[in-house]
Amino acid sequence: MKKSAIVDIISCLFIILFLYTGVYKLLDLHHFFWALNKSPLLGGFYKPVGYALPPIEVIIALLLLIPFFSNKPMLRTWGLYGSAVLMLIFTVYITYMVEFRTDRPCTCGGIISQMNWHQHMYFNTTFTCLSFLGIWLNKHLIQKRENDMAIS
Repeated sequence: MKKSAIVDIISCLFIILFLYTGVYKLLDLHHFFWALNKSPLLGGFYKPVGYALPPIEVIIALLLLIPFFSNKPMLRTWGLYGSAVLMLIFTVYITYMVEFRTDRPCTCGGIISQMNWHQHMYFNTTFTCLSFLGIWLNKHLIQKRENDMAIS
């Protein structure tokens, strides 16, 4: 499979994930804030996190979506880096909760909230790895494009 197709697939997976979770949190903001407030790590910061996280997820999804419709490769790069940072934070948070806490309020919505904490940790770890794979492949695609342009 071509590198560009793999990066497209990874981007689509993150678009679906972040649009779904971001919009779901916005639609059920009351529950999202309640769960954040109950979090042993985020309780004191639940309002800033609650107001910032859903828009950040939607913005990252848009950064990954726009390059499908216009020639803006840097937006995809930013979107992939944003995905990696967000997934790394989520994965570290969930791993901490699994390893050290028994009080675990879930701030996720919809289908993802149906996973247990271990399944969620594996899911996030997989997506974190996908984000780094996407960054790596995208970097190689950009370098190839630059080399092709320099040759012609």
